[in-house]
Amino acid sequence: MAITKKRKAALAKVDKNKFYSLKDAATLVKEVNSTKFDASVDLHVRLGVDPKKADQSIRGTVSLPHGTGKTKRVLVLCTPDKEADAKAAGADFVGLDEYITKIEGGWVDVDVIVATPSVMPKIGKLGKVLGPRNLMPNPKTGTVTNDVAAAVKEVKGGKIAFKVDKAGIIHASIGRVSFTPEKLTENSQELIGAIIKAKPATAKGTYVKSVFMASSMSPGIALDTKPFAQ
Repeated sequence: MAITKKRKAALAKVDKNKFYSLKDAATLVKEVNSTKFDASVDLHVRLGVDPKKADQSIRGTVSLPHGTGKTKRVLVLCTPDKEADAKAAGADFVGLDEYITKIEGGWVDVDVIVATPSVMPKIGKLGKVLGPRNLMPNPKTGTVTNDVAAAVKEVKGGKIAFKVDKAGIIHASIGRVSFTPEKLTENSQELIGAIIKAKPATAKGTYVKSVFMASSMSPGIALDTKPFAQ
């Protein structure tokens, strides 16, 4: 497969043998971006954990100080008495039975689903549809709560969920190419800090093994992990 001129130019700017500081990576990721749209900037954090072990299957949430640059579509599944609060907080979709039926039919046109504890028994059957897409409401991520208004505001304000995959890697968006290097740096620090706080007591050896920053379709930039050593 031929490499385009833009791709070659981007690759030439990234030293594969160098580990960049977070600030330098945040500056470089903007320079090597070649997309015409406002691409997402992501962090890929490889951890020294065994995701097959329940106590090392890391997941959590973090509120990025500058958000992700993307307006998230939020569905709130709740009883009628909570609907007004959810709508006032900015939820895009609010209801229960009608949306359960739509999801059963394959509709998942949302980024986050918030639910009240009382309706979880009804939602349980949606696990096969929502689970693989990381959309299943979960108390650990704050998406199962009676305070639906607060949950919606947090998501709209920049709260994201992260979860380690089967390979022991966490992939998460920390902004857009249009963000300043300072904003990308601060968002990255917040995410990495949350991941470090989530370190399980049973994890042995090096916890943060590698961190790469990349925008959509750009080469990965390796970060110096020494500042994150535990």
